[in-house]
Amino acid sequence: MTQLTDRHLRRPVIAAIAALAALTALSADASAKQSARSTEEAAPRDAGEPIMAVVSIKSQQVTFYDADGWILKAPVSTGTKGRETPAGVFAILQKNADHRSNLYDDARMPHMQRLTWNGIALHGGPLPGYAASHGCVRMPFGFAEKLFDTTRIGMRVIISPYEDATPVAFSHPALLVPNAEAVAAAPERAERLALEAAEAAKAADASKKSAAKAAREAASSKAALRKLEDLKSAADAALTRAEKAVAAAKTDQAKTRAEEQQLKAAAKATEAAAKLETAKADATSKLDAADREKVAAKDAADRKPETAKNAAEAKLALEPVSIYISRATQKLYVRRNTRDPWPDGGEVYDATIEVPVTIRDPDTPIGTHVFTAMASEGSGLRWSAVSIDNGDDAQNALDRISIPTEVLDRIAPTALPRSSIIVSDEPLSKETNYRTEFVAVLSNQPQGGFKTRRPTPPRPPAPTTFDGGGFFSFFNQPSPPPDTKRKSGRTKQVQSEWIW
Repeated sequence: MTQLTDRHLRRPVIAAIAALAALTALSADASAKQSARSTEEAAPRDAGEPIMAVVSIKSQQVTFYDADGWILKAPVSTGTKGRETPAGVFAILQKNADHRSNLYDDARMPHMQRLTWNGIALHGGPLPGYAASHGCVRMPFGFAEKLFDTTRIGMRVIISPYEDATPVAFSHPALLVPNAEAVAAAPERAERLALEAAEAAKAADASKKSAAKAAREAASSKAALRKLEDLKSAADAALTRAEKAVAAAKTDQAKTRAEEQQLKAAAKATEAAAKLETAKADATSKLDAADREKVAAKDAADRKPETAKNAAEAKLALEPVSIYISRATQKLYVRRNTRDPWPDGGEVYDATIEVPVTIRDPDTPIGTHVFTAMASEGSGLRWSAVSIDNGDDAQNALDRISIPTEVLDRIAPTALPRSSIIVSDEPLSKETNYRTEFVAVLSNQPQGGFKTRRPTPPRPPAPTTFDGGGFFSFFNQPSPPPDTKRKSGRTKQVQSEWIW
């Protein structure tokens, strides 16, 4: 039998200690990583205005970026199983510092920043260290409050199912290239065209009133003319009777009386004829004037929408432009915020550009990529790219797309920082509507947070007198009537599209 030495006895002990040390180191490393993810961070520099936020569902973290990189990080709690926060591309639609849920027992959702009208939002909330919300993205209470005043309506929010979705510097010939002169001239042009549109609207209103007045005067003149024609006919008939009476007189006395009546009848007939001629001239003049005013009113009315359209387009040139290209629909969509407020909250988005687009190898997945103009750089723009889905890489994705020249000519010259191009396999979500920028959801990821909510109506239900701004009269629609629900022993009004 081999005799065991002290050295042999020490080997298992040393191995056990080494294994324990390695396990301790791994645990410490995991704990450090978990700790890093559970605390807030700020970049060691002065932060600019946030341009985008990226939420990682996997790491339960949100990171905010300005033009020069990340500025703030914080842990989050996204949707729990069955109520998952949908992964995809969103933008802030509305902000409310003291929002309360109208679905979940009036629960506080402080410093709410809405991403969809059916109830997905960023807001302050409890963070248990794992996904636990009903579909929203909860952030630390203090972090949400501190961030609330720094973001703006339209800021991009990207929700990624993965951990490594970060913006990287990117360049490509297909990205928008502004014209410095057009950008510089845009504010003055918008102001000038807005003035022209206002003057055209005022002129159209005045011309319409003038035409209506001229038409009333012409109608009155025609009525007066008909009356004088009747009087002239009656005077002529009286004169004819008087003439017959003179011819039929048998005595001198009768003839004298008949001749006196004839003279009076002749005078009345002459007076009636003169008045009729004057009335005819007046009626002709007023009818001609009414015709001229009618033509002028039509011209003014025709000019009004054209000037309003030009003014609206010039106003939109002052806003960042967003382009969405869908492989699913083979279409390109353009949206810009009109800054026209909607009575029930949010702002109206212009969606007048929607055209077919050519995508090479249309049956091959392209992924989902968000290209964002982070800042001006020389005479152009400095861009970043974020990819959040499997498919082509960002470079190849843009290589496969041919953006129509007429679209580029219309929007590229005045492209501004915060403008974006989104390329995706996905169609636009049904949550994309008249009060949203683009909403795109990854179909290969859980969407429980959407499925448990009532879909937002795609467009307003009926016409109204609300003036959302001339060219955007399509959007001049009312909010749907509120549903009345009884909850917690009291009656409260709940907008059917605001289900949280």
